[in-house]
Amino acid sequence: MGNPIVFFILALIAIASALGMLASRNAIYSALFLVLNFVTIAVLYLVLNAPFMAVVQVTVYAGAIMVLFLFVIMLLGAERSGSRTEGLRDWEWILAGFLGAVLIIVFLTNLVMNPSAVGDTAPFIDTSPAALGLRLFEAYVFPFELTGVLLLAAMIGVVVLGRRKKMAQLEKGGNDA
Repeated sequence: MGNPIVFFILALIAIASALGMLASRNAIYSALFLVLNFVTIAVLYLVLNAPFMAVVQVTVYAGAIMVLFLFVIMLLGAERSGSRTEGLRDWEWILAGFLGAVLIIVFLTNLVMNPSAVGDTAPFIDTSPAALGLRLFEAYVFPFELTGVLLLAAMIGVVVLGRRKKMAQLEKGGNDA
């Protein structure tokens, strides 16, 4: 597993960013806390000697899925639904800066540190893309396909809800004029 102190620091960052995501009233800020959580999980994958999973975590989740989330948030107009003023509060800036700095420090320390004892290293597991693909498509075909269908259903639901909301706004605006 590597250094347990590094694991606990990363775990605290992941928990704090998840709590920040839940506590934030602005949907965009919640999405950004979720990005920090995804990046922290990617660093945890690096600590566990799974660099391919770390890259997939960043590109798929922090990249593609978060673009989808932000698209949905902006399509539904959820970023304007709160009554808060624009900009971050002081505690949010402090929390974001602290968590970002700790994440960078932990990442750089983990990058520089080399395990000296053989007992400290994790057992070797083939984490190559070919081995991962074989494992994914041999043993987990149904969950993989089910995830694709669920994401498609969610996207169709967002489009339907967005159209209903826009149609209701157009009808309301047409009656007032």
